[in-house]
Amino acid sequence: MSAKTTEKTSAKGGFKSERRRHDALTVIFSILSFIYLIPIFLVAMNSFKSNASINLETFAFPREGTFVALDNYIKGLTFGNYPFLKSAGYSLLITIVSAALILLCTSMAAWYIARVGSGFSKLVYYLCVFSMVVPFQMVMFTLAKTADSVHIPYYSFLSHSLESVGLNTPWTIPIIYLGFGAGLAVFMFAGFVKSLPVEIEEAAAIDGCGPLRTFFRVVFPMLKPTMISVGVLEIMWVWNDYLLPYLVLDRTKYMTIPILIQYQKGSYGAVDLGVTMALILLSIVPIIIFYLTCQRHIIKGVAAGAVKG
Repeated sequence: MSAKTTEKTSAKGGFKSERRRHDALTVIFSILSFIYLIPIFLVAMNSFKSNASINLETFAFPREGTFVALDNYIKGLTFGNYPFLKSAGYSLLITIVSAALILLCTSMAAWYIARVGSGFSKLVYYLCVFSMVVPFQMVMFTLAKTADSVHIPYYSFLSHSLESVGLNTPWTIPIIYLGFGAGLAVFMFAGFVKSLPVEIEEAAAIDGCGPLRTFFRVVFPMLKPTMISVGVLEIMWVWNDYLLPYLVLDRTKYMTIPILIQYQKGSYGAVDLGVTMALILLSIVPIIIFYLTCQRHIIKGVAAGAVKG
């Protein structure tokens, strides 16, 4: 057998082996995906069943006598004195403002850390990285007291006077989210900025651009891959977060979706499971659609930020 024939046979065997390995991984990940989808399927299925049927036949399909159509959704959207749409509005406000604040502040901080390279900037970077490993439970009780005592002054155009507001409102809680979300965001942005050619910024400085103009005109557009990646991760985190709003917000006035779902209780702690399942499905469908739309950007952004760590 000639050398060329041996090489062809070896290459063909390697291709078949790689193909089998690829097929095996496809089957394994398909099974895992199906397992992860089972809870979502159960929630969707039980949202169309009566409360008694959910308790007795959790894994059974809705049938005649147990199928309640959209009754659970209608009841959930008009529950008590606090409608679901109001909670959805607060969740949307907190999520958008928090994500925008995190993206703007952390991208500027990461650019400073990556370009200055001083001892102070390195200290800030390592503190941000360290914050990623600090459990939230270590600071949550102190945070709850601080949020009630700290007040931010602002000028009211209605009363034409200087007033103050605490951190326990949907308009101020994004400041707290900025503190907890800065670690991961700075880590990813700093890694990506280090991979950008500094010559572009030097050329902008020669043309007369100051630091702020250089950042927003030159650096900021180049941060798009990591910006999308960090934005998706932060939006998913803030939208689904239950503990921080529960500890900080004044629940007599403001309820996010996770808090409202937790309050779906009647007398003596009874829970209407049908309504709860309906509200859970309404809360997860938007974020699932959002994630599926942007998932390819997450992989690109993480890979881009890992070029130079």
